[in-house]
Amino acid sequence: MAAVPETALEPLREPRSCAHLFWVFTRMALQGFGGVLAVAQHELVERERWLSRDEFLELLSVGQVLPGPNVVNLSLMIGDRFFGLRGAASALAGMLLVPLVLMLGLAVLYGHHADNPRVAGALRGMGAVSAGLVLATAWKLLGGLRKNPLGLPTCLAFGAATVVLVAVLRVPLAWVIASLGGIAVGLAWWRLRP
Repeated sequence: MAAVPETALEPLREPRSCAHLFWVFTRMALQGFGGVLAVAQHELVERERWLSRDEFLELLSVGQVLPGPNVVNLSLMIGDRFFGLRGAASALAGMLLVPLVLMLGLAVLYGHHADNPRVAGALRGMGAVSAGLVLATAWKLLGGLRKNPLGLPTCLAFGAATVVLVAVLRVPLAWVIASLGGIAVGLAWWRLRP
């Protein structure tokens, strides 16, 4: 099935209330096994239409640079955008409250069944699914890089360099972000200068 161009979609909307923010972020958190990023993009851009794909990429980029989990940072920024501090607290609570309760319960269960080979196999299978979700999200967001001031080839080169440095050469992520991130920001600034 071909992707629908963003211009053909209905106009952007806003959440109805802080409770609406809470429930949407709770729904996202409960769907995001192995990571909420793929679900967040679908929910916020395609389903709820609170953000355009470009706005999502911009907020995600900021969330990745800030300390803490990307999607938690994203929830804070989106909640703040629509309802200020109350919205940020509602979105954050939606992202964390129910999953925290579930994870505490699962931690207790895992403590009792950690030696079971079926449990270990299930966890390995979940890791493969998580990797697939990350790749699917990257594929969906790839189109947004065409409008990036660095251009698609340069963005892909930075992405490839990041994968090589982190996954192959095992360079600590903080060093990769500081070095490649600094170069990318400088290059974007240079291309955007008046």
